[in-house]
Amino acid sequence: MTQLHDLTALEQSAALRRGDTTSSELVEHYLARIESLSYRLGAFVTVTADEARSAARAVDSGRGEHPLRGVPVAIKDLAATAGVRTTFGSGAMHDFVPDVSDEVVLRLTAAGLVSLGKTNTPEFGSPCYTEPDVAPPARTPWDLDLGAGGSSGGSAAAVAAGLVPWAHGSDGGGSIRIPASVCGLVGLKPSRGRISSAPMFGDPIGLATHGAIARTVRDAAALLDTMCGPAVGEPSWAPDLPPGETHLGWCDRPPGRLRVARFSEPVIVDTPVHADCLAAYEEATALLTDLGHEVVDVPVPLPADAVPVFETCWSVLSALMPSEVAASPKLRPLTRWLAERGRLVSGPDFGLAISQLRRLAAGAVQVLTPFDAVLTPTLASPPVPVGALRDDAAPERDFENQKRFTPYTSAWNVTGMPAVSLPLHWAGKLPIGVMLAGRPAQDHVLLSLAAQVEEAAPWHHRRPPCW
Repeated sequence: MTQLHDLTALEQSAALRRGDTTSSELVEHYLARIESLSYRLGAFVTVTADEARSAARAVDSGRGEHPLRGVPVAIKDLAATAGVRTTFGSGAMHDFVPDVSDEVVLRLTAAGLVSLGKTNTPEFGSPCYTEPDVAPPARTPWDLDLGAGGSSGGSAAAVAAGLVPWAHGSDGGGSIRIPASVCGLVGLKPSRGRISSAPMFGDPIGLATHGAIARTVRDAAALLDTMCGPAVGEPSWAPDLPPGETHLGWCDRPPGRLRVARFSEPVIVDTPVHADCLAAYEEATALLTDLGHEVVDVPVPLPADAVPVFETCWSVLSALMPSEVAASPKLRPLTRWLAERGRLVSGPDFGLAISQLRRLAAGAVQVLTPFDAVLTPTLASPPVPVGALRDDAAPERDFENQKRFTPYTSAWNVTGMPAVSLPLHWAGKLPIGVMLAGRPAQDHVLLSLAAQVEEAAPWHHRRPPCW
């Protein structure tokens, strides 16, 4: 018998509009699953049950035009939520309750989506694993001995286990696509400027963006449509689609014959790539070719000298925290090490690094101009055990472990291109993602291609043991 969590987010939206269910029924169904499964999975940090019930009752008793009104969602604990505890994954921020919400949260609320709470994330979203001090480690529902990736690990664990139909995530170096690969999901990082970073505008480099974690491409596109668009005063933004068009609508439009570049050589570190990840990459190549696309081998578009520049910028971003937080003894060793590196960079050197990174990004985009999309593995390894990457005794080794695990994803944060991880391959019971990137601001074309791929090789029928 079909249960509510078997339905995709868009199917739940349709059921609400038909009157087959109510928002309150959906909320109670998911709260029961959260109560049963969240702690083992490390999915949620804070569950807002009372607020969710109140919001659902308001939806059920009122009227609204937005088609997603009443569908539950979850918010990564790196996004500020007014009146709701926001820890940023840090023991130093354990009891912090912001006065304002991020713009992306306001948009989800304005659309009538009902938040079930805040999902687990590592300290300040820095590592590619989710093992904070404020919550249990996030684990992939496919094997609870293995981590869910990061930094949107809690969101991915929650969606993959059926604790919420979809979830908000954020991505500054792969933090949506990494856990999507590990948890067998669609992880969408949109183009730079597609989703507002108001009101804090905290990333002066433009590496980070909000995005979507979902079970299907169409769900991810619908969530993007809800979150996207500039706020008043936005410093820069990706151009809107033409009037009347949506990213979801593009999922129902054939992409035509595209030119797809591909490479499997790791970008940021010289490391072996697991055979299962290469198999996924080759299978995706064959599928794209069968669909009529031209797939062309290309060299890595970012030169090796981009890596230290990226690391300089990443370290400075890690140092951007209030002085009382920076002085807290509760900071994790990796955070402290990265922040110390960042504080050693002078203002002029940081400015030069930003300029150099932008030049390197422009060069990569120019090289890739003849192509509509780029195919790579998402990760260099299948999911790894909880604790396998983390090294509190030697944070520099921790950082290198992370680079070897995820040597591809940050390239598209540097260029600002949209990118999506798709769960196309399975090694035994474990999901292995592949990654497609698109031209800057061409999120709609990327989603059209991703939807075509999903239709040709669907994955929605796959369920983890806890489903």
